[in-house]
Order: sequence, then C-alpha cells, then structure tokens
Amino acid sequence: MQQLYAQDGLGYDEPRARQAIDGLFAEPAHGGIWMVHADGAAVGYMVLTIAYSLEFHGRFGLLDEFFVDSAWRSQGIGTQALAFAEEWCRSRGLRALRLEVGHENPRALGLYQRTGFEIHDRHLMTKWLS
Repeated sequence: MQQLYAQDGLGYDEPRARQAIDGLFAEPAHGGIWMVHADGAAVGYMVLTIAYSLEFHGRFGLLDEFFVDSAWRSQGIGTQALAFAEEWCRSRGLRALRLEVGHENPRALGLYQRTGFEIHDRHLMTKWLS
C-alpha cells in the first residue's frame, strides 16, 4: 500500500489503513483483499468491495485499490488480475465493475481501456465526513 500511495501522491497512514483492512476482513460480504503473485512472489495486490447504486440497478463491484510492482508491469499480470476481479464480481451477481484512475497515469488508463473499462465524462468528488 505504501508504494501505491506514494506513486499516487497520497499520504499513507498505517494505523488508518490497518483499521480499514481489519474492517474489511471482519465483513467479508463487503469485499476482499487479494495478493497478486508471479513466479512465486507477491508482486501486487487488489482490493474489491461491493457498493450499491440505482444507476447500476443494485450492487456493483468497486476496484478500490490495485497495484502491481513496476518491475512486473507489462507482462500480462494486470490483465489477469482484472479478469479475476471481473469473474469475482460476476460470481456474486454484480452487474458492473468500477474503478478510478488518476489523470497522470496513462499506462494504467490504457490497461483499463484495453480490458473493457469505459471513461465517463464526470468529475469524481469527495467530501470527508470525519
């Protein structure tokens, strides 16, 4: 997580991250966390959660975090991990899989577009409540 957050220019707060991870492990119906492996080594991770939206006619998957170490990129690992995410969502009856990607990350954007994700002409906005 530290590598992903540093890459995206986000502040990494280990106690808060641990609290969120523990909360997800305590409620597996909300999603899960998977390590991405290649050649017997952990080379990344993904976090999938389940959200709800009228636009998507109910529950949908949210690829909340996805990271593959830079040394392992462009080898098909990300494509395989995204296929796993898609199947995980389908097996739970979810009708859509969403994610967010930074404007400054064209490489990831290309991967997502090649695997079927569409860009929406909307602004992603957040208001922190605590």
